[in-house]
Amino acid sequence: MNRNLWLLALCQGLFLTNNVTFIAINGLVGLSMAPFGWMATLPVMGYVVGAALSTPLVARTQSRFGRRASFQIGLAVAVASAGVAAWAVFSHQFWLLVAATVVAGYYSANGQLYRFAAAELALPSQREKAVSLVMAGGLIGAIAGPNLAARSRSLLEIPFAGAYIALAAVALLAMVLMAFIRFPAHAVSQGTSAQGRPLWVIMRQPVFIVAGAGSALGFGVMNLLMASTPLAMQQCGLGFDDAALVLEWHVIGMFAPGFFTGHLIKRWGTLPIMGVGVLLNLACIAVALSGVELHQFVVALFLLGVGWNFLFTGSTTLSLGAYRPEEKDRAQAALNFWVFAVTALTSFASGALITTQGWTALNWGSLAPVGLTALALVWFATLQRARRQG
Repeated sequence: MNRNLWLLALCQGLFLTNNVTFIAINGLVGLSMAPFGWMATLPVMGYVVGAALSTPLVARTQSRFGRRASFQIGLAVAVASAGVAAWAVFSHQFWLLVAATVVAGYYSANGQLYRFAAAELALPSQREKAVSLVMAGGLIGAIAGPNLAARSRSLLEIPFAGAYIALAAVALLAMVLMAFIRFPAHAVSQGTSAQGRPLWVIMRQPVFIVAGAGSALGFGVMNLLMASTPLAMQQCGLGFDDAALVLEWHVIGMFAPGFFTGHLIKRWGTLPIMGVGVLLNLACIAVALSGVELHQFVVALFLLGVGWNFLFTGSTTLSLGAYRPEEKDRAQAALNFWVFAVTALTSFASGALITTQGWTALNWGSLAPVGLTALALVWFATLQRARRQG
């Protein structure tokens, strides 16, 4: 584990600080500014839609300029979009806020590649641990994100405007750290012969399908419940500080396991760890359906975070065997596109369901993607067993 990995882990933490703060405040800011209540999570959805739309552009930027230059461009976009979002809150322009979060999605599309870049900064035998360590950097976001949202809420006269300005400063700090990371030398491919297989050939592999399903559906379930939590807690009479506490423990659950998930995968295998992630998602839903007291929100969202970590780290590790080095930019962009597409859908669904159907219906509905993830894992395990026996 080298200096570059630790610096990338810090950048991951600052990236998650941005994400967690967005989740903590965008729904509430949207609710205060939106023409209709069901539009409250459109700023959350805009962030994810912007990321999905940005994935092809980010892939081309990564391919042409390399990791560090592309990551720095993403951070510059984060600074600018946070400034626009702050102005939107000052001027009470809801659609400008949505537009700012869509643009900020470019940063998200870049930041989601940090985990893949981690595998390139370590020896092949240590890739699982490298991915896990960089994801563990998200613990910074677990602590800083909710506290940043809570402490900057009243920093300026307009509630939450200060939070967006603080996020611009966070992105500037990440730019400084990124400048010191040394990524492997970038080589621009010459001609189509060096670009590997067509994307459709890569995507139809069972290993790619299951890695994509695990990451997209795992992220979708996590986002469906997390994005709606501040609104659900407000409906249940719990304050913003309570919501910040719940989100803090949720993100701790997401990233604290990063210090040992890689070891578990090396010892027990990728599919078993992903299976445990599915079981933890089911446990989260069970706790959430048991009541709406503060401790039930804390436990449910913590379990959701750990389940996401096992599924997402496992899916990332599984995907590393689905493409060749010259195919990585297109393959990783495709994986992230499906993550963002499903997350965009769940971002909108979370706002619509929590404001019309309530927290209980939202949790029952989340059983569908959890079940699909379980089926995908069983299917791939059956294929592997048949291949070994054949």
